[in-house]
Amino acid sequence: MNKKTDLTGTSKGYKIFSVIILVAMVLFFLFPLYWIVTGSFKDRIEITAREPIWFPMDPTVENYAKLFDNPAFLWLFNIIFISAAAMVLTCITASLAGYALGKKRFIGRGVLFTIIICAMALPKQVIVIPLAQLMTFLHLKDTLWAVILPTVGWPFGVFLMKQFSESIPTEILEAARVDGAGELRTFASVVFPMIKPGIGALAIFTFVNTWNDYFLQLVMLITEEKWTLPLAIANMQGEMSTDYGLIMAGAALASVPIIIVFIAFQKYFTQGIAMGAVKG
Repeated sequence: MNKKTDLTGTSKGYKIFSVIILVAMVLFFLFPLYWIVTGSFKDRIEITAREPIWFPMDPTVENYAKLFDNPAFLWLFNIIFISAAAMVLTCITASLAGYALGKKRFIGRGVLFTIIICAMALPKQVIVIPLAQLMTFLHLKDTLWAVILPTVGWPFGVFLMKQFSESIPTEILEAARVDGAGELRTFASVVFPMIKPGIGALAIFTFVNTWNDYFLQLVMLITEEKWTLPLAIANMQGEMSTDYGLIMAGAALASVPIIIVFIAFQKYFTQGIAMGAVKG
């Protein structure tokens, strides 16, 4: 009886400790977002005050007014279009390539997968010059497609979808072929529903990675009309002074689509991470 009581007390203590740690982590990760959002409603005096002001004493929308004096909606549309197009195209190409590498047997399969693994180790700075030259050759430089197309062939996406495709029972694919389904029908009706959690995880990874790829946007996009919101926020910093309120307003606006995408794909993202953990 005493032993059972001790175990119950230990379990309750562990739960309380876990809750405290989780709450502390949530506050730690949410604080930057809170600071950006509240800072976007502060005036210059409150933002640059020596002692931090945790909540705007006199909220103002002046920072957003100055932001929208610029083509902020155009910049926001550019980055949303780039990230969404890259997300859709990457999910399509990576799922098809991952399925072929995971379930098909053909000559050079191992060599091709090795090249993909090696490509994952290459930093973006190494290939950005060849990519820029290729986009110039294709007459796509200073267009949104110059940022989208290099992201579509993301080696990590192919690797991730290959791992999910390998978990599909071969017997199900053989049964589909016996029923007369072709390759595309088999993929759409059988494979896609089974790897949907992986596609959801890849969608979030791709969207966030493309959104935050400031370096590629800086190299590929030149004219102000083609800028993205993250690129425009970086250009808002002056040489002699910085308008932190304007930057925080832009950062707050830029965080909204990321939050929406994560909420939309959260179910598949958590399933994908769980399935990946079980496979590992």
